[in-house]
Amino acid sequence: MPHPNKPRKKPEDLRSLRWLGPDDFRSFGHRSRMKQMGYDEKDWSGKPIIGILNTWSDLNTCQTHFPQRVQEVKRGIWQAGGFPVEIPVTALSEIFMKPSAMFYRNLLAMEVEEVLRCHPIDGAVLMGGCDKTTPALIMGATSANIPAIYFPGGPMLKGNWNGTTLGSGTDVWKYWAERCAGNISECAWRQIENGIARSPGHCMTMGTASTMTSIAEAIGMTLPGAASIPAAHSTHGRMASETGRRIVEMVWEDLCPTDILTADAFDNGITVDMAIGGSTNAIIHLVAMAGRAGVKLALDRFDELSHRTPVIANIRPSGEYLMEDFYDAGGLRALMNQIRNLLHVDAITANGKTIGQNIEGAEVYNPKVILSPEQPLSRAGATFVLRGNLAPNGCVIKPTAAEKRLLKHKGPAVVFHGYPDLKKRIDDENLNVTADSVLVLQSGGPLGAPGMPEWGMLPIPRKLLKQGVRDMVRISDARMSGTSYGTCILHVSPETALGGPIALIRDGDMIELDVEKRSLQLHVSDEELARRRKDWKPPEDRFARGYGQLFSDEVTQAELGCDFKFLHAGRPTAEPEIY
Repeated sequence: MPHPNKPRKKPEDLRSLRWLGPDDFRSFGHRSRMKQMGYDEKDWSGKPIIGILNTWSDLNTCQTHFPQRVQEVKRGIWQAGGFPVEIPVTALSEIFMKPSAMFYRNLLAMEVEEVLRCHPIDGAVLMGGCDKTTPALIMGATSANIPAIYFPGGPMLKGNWNGTTLGSGTDVWKYWAERCAGNISECAWRQIENGIARSPGHCMTMGTASTMTSIAEAIGMTLPGAASIPAAHSTHGRMASETGRRIVEMVWEDLCPTDILTADAFDNGITVDMAIGGSTNAIIHLVAMAGRAGVKLALDRFDELSHRTPVIANIRPSGEYLMEDFYDAGGLRALMNQIRNLLHVDAITANGKTIGQNIEGAEVYNPKVILSPEQPLSRAGATFVLRGNLAPNGCVIKPTAAEKRLLKHKGPAVVFHGYPDLKKRIDDENLNVTADSVLVLQSGGPLGAPGMPEWGMLPIPRKLLKQGVRDMVRISDARMSGTSYGTCILHVSPETALGGPIALIRDGDMIELDVEKRSLQLHVSDEELARRRKDWKPPEDRFARGYGQLFSDEVTQAELGCDFKFLHAGRPTAEPEIY
């Protein structure tokens, strides 16, 4: 279905023709070098050249199956009359990259934009899955704004330990707490290590990876059903080929990211995020993605949609099941059909049809996994936005993953001045902490850490674990893994490194949390805070050169998406001259 406002392209309209078509000296070089690689002019002439942007590497654990999937994408492109070219781009390994893969999300987004702009490419398949690859690929493709479709890498299969089902991330935190409490042996811990990640794919809990691929489908950037398929399933390979076939048609239709990524599309993304019990990280990524499309998303919009959206995906860490169960229960299409009345069903998607058309007739096969809106896991969405004198620009919490007794709480602060300080003192037997204390981590934000790592699920002090404590109120300007759980207040803004109120907290200060009222208050007088602010000194510049300095100069705060200021939507960048 062509875009209603655009004529269908003809071969002479292809962008790649600017490189390969003219009878001039420069195009002679382009064509001769194509032939150097063994291609005949019949391979590309009059055909859309499709860039396959592949985030595979030997250290990207989530994408180990991509060497096979890229061949399946190519197969689909050839079948549809396109010419595929694979272009490796930065692999954001969530597990191995330090200080955080988040530090490099914008680098990948920049690379994607420039790779698409500078090459003779008519359309793109974006291959990702690991947490930051999804937003980075979509951000870059949106800025380049040529036809593009996202292919999700899919979740891994369920883990297992002695007959117990394991979910990546969530059960790591759970069983590590038990080991620290002395309830699990080293041998058992090693068995869990061997059984928790048993196939290709990203985390099979509703962590950031599954959240963001689901959102990619909800905003219309994938084929329907693509986000839910486990990485190891044969269906996943077939979806790869279908994605390859579809991108060729998208080029002829001239269906570009900005045609798809409207305000209504992002409302759909937020609504689905709330209904699936999605990761708190989704807020930052959605704001950044919207910013590339020229759509302004305020934190208050997330809270507005949260109020009306029930959590109906019974998936860890908020619920009981895993992504493999979700797929078998009907997947994202079935869930979206359950909340059809909350979606903008006329929003256009990558297959040229509307969201409403794509989810029509999708059934729930297991009502224990995908619940009804009448009997949800929670009657309000998974993420709430809090405000107060401790977070003037906002912060977030995932109440569905917290102990209900702590959603209204007042206690004294125990402050850690950065992660090294936390690591050094958290298990000190002399630490002045009780189950009622509020743990506060400073210097975990975009600038302070740097890169806003997933430090927000502060560990419970070992002496409290031994007493049976498994959750406490924890506050930071950092992020938290979407697989994590607990009463964790995250993304506090302004951050410590900018002298936000979180930088002024002292041990013993009383902090009050009231999730129902969306409130986070530091019970210290304005006069005392003003005195402390006078004594506060900004941290020394961490970087004197390179990407780190660029990051420090340009990154925005959490409520603005942590994108670089100069990459926000503006006047389109001109096409390169071909000389």
